[in-house]
Amino acid sequence: MSSTRRPLIAGNWKMNGLVADGKALASGLAAKRNDAGEVAFDMLVCPPFTLVSTIGAVVSGTGISLGAQDCHTAEAGAHTGDISPQMLKDLGCEFAIVGHSERRTDHGETNDLVRAKAEATIAAGIKAVICIGETEAERDAGKTFDIVRTQVQGSVPSNATAVNSVVAYEPVWAIGTGRTPTTDEVQEVHALIRNELAGIVGAEQAEGMRLLYGGSMKPENAKELLALADVDGGLIGGASLKIDDFWAIGECCS
Repeated sequence: MSSTRRPLIAGNWKMNGLVADGKALASGLAAKRNDAGEVAFDMLVCPPFTLVSTIGAVVSGTGISLGAQDCHTAEAGAHTGDISPQMLKDLGCEFAIVGHSERRTDHGETNDLVRAKAEATIAAGIKAVICIGETEAERDAGKTFDIVRTQVQGSVPSNATAVNSVVAYEPVWAIGTGRTPTTDEVQEVHALIRNELAGIVGAEQAEGMRLLYGGSMKPENAKELLALADVDGGLIGGASLKIDDFWAIGECCS
């Protein structure tokens, strides 16, 4: 972590939670946030679309930000089943995840589409959490740097700034598997990302932009990962569904 970039601990609930579950989880986190007073990190929760409004009401005024897991590129129109960034903003969302590996894999999302979603999100006044990362086959083939470089160049819009965008590195093979790269591997990829960002948005914005690590971050390894120079928080999956675990990851930022 850098002393100039405030850590962001973001929870991606994925396709999990009915109303009662979501309320209990959000209420538990809100209580911990209220009891903690001043903290050294920002906290974000991204529930499924069905819970955005409900969770927004629970976390409103608590210091916990609300986000969504995806969005469409258009403001409105004939796009059955999709949700626009403007609709998300209307519900109180401050962030939207775009380009998550599960969207890229399950829905065939390309770098061009991810960039268009990021542009639409930024245009709506929502911060984009732009996800990138290589598969196990790509890592085993020694293509990690090439894949990450290509995804950054293709997915991050030129109008991204340290204020309106966050980049999350998710080695696909580490998501939900319990496996993680070594700290040296994580740091070298994050340093590469920051260097590539400088070519897109300029050195000053790249230096200020928060880079999150995603891929089986948990209380047991968070301290070590968050201590890395270019890791400014985490995009947390499974552990974000457990109040104590998610909060404990945040406390590792102190």
